[in-house]
Amino acid sequence: MGELIQVLVVDDHFVVRKGVCALLVDAADITVVGEAGDGREAVEQARRLRPRVILMDLKLPELGGVEAIRRILAEQPEAGIIVLTAYGLEAEVLAAVEAGAIGYVAKTAEREELLTAIRRVARGELYLPARLTRRMLVHLHPQSSGAAIEPLTEREEEVLRLLARGWSNQKIAGELGIAEITVRTHVSHVFGKLGANNRVQAALHALRAGLVSLEDV
Repeated sequence: MGELIQVLVVDDHFVVRKGVCALLVDAADITVVGEAGDGREAVEQARRLRPRVILMDLKLPELGGVEAIRRILAEQPEAGIIVLTAYGLEAEVLAAVEAGAIGYVAKTAEREELLTAIRRVARGELYLPARLTRRMLVHLHPQSSGAAIEPLTEREEEVLRLLARGWSNQKIAGELGIAEITVRTHVSHVFGKLGANNRVQAALHALRAGLVSLEDV
């Protein structure tokens, strides 16, 4: 078995937090390394524990979940953050994704969906339902048709297509037969040309440009 996926669980409701931890306890490849009951504690715990995945509620005292996401990713851009909330597709969920969260799971989801989300996000892949992606296409960074964007190279378009499907850098590297560090370089160039801050924004551009369809993501 490979390295355990270290998870930080953030929720201000003690019973909910313990319930989430209980759902993960029997997963052989996942371990809960910490818990936090508010946004400030989440930032501190993330700094101290450096978990691979963070399950983040948004309605938090002291510091809201969206701001906590921004602060955590400013220090640890490699952290995979999954929004775990009961608030559906509200503007705050969209703001969390725009801030850099790459996963979303409703608190009403089944255990297997939560485990799948954690495993995919741990690999650097996106885990966003199609209905949320549709909403993001409308609400996040709408672009005018006349917006000037530096053209992507053929290889950069290939990388963007696979990135938009939720693939990790490692999986993209295997598909294209290139080194993972080369993929990271291409991803960085794609972000710069598109003005994207994260993989979600880059994926949205790919959808708008017709490089991928909603069925692919």
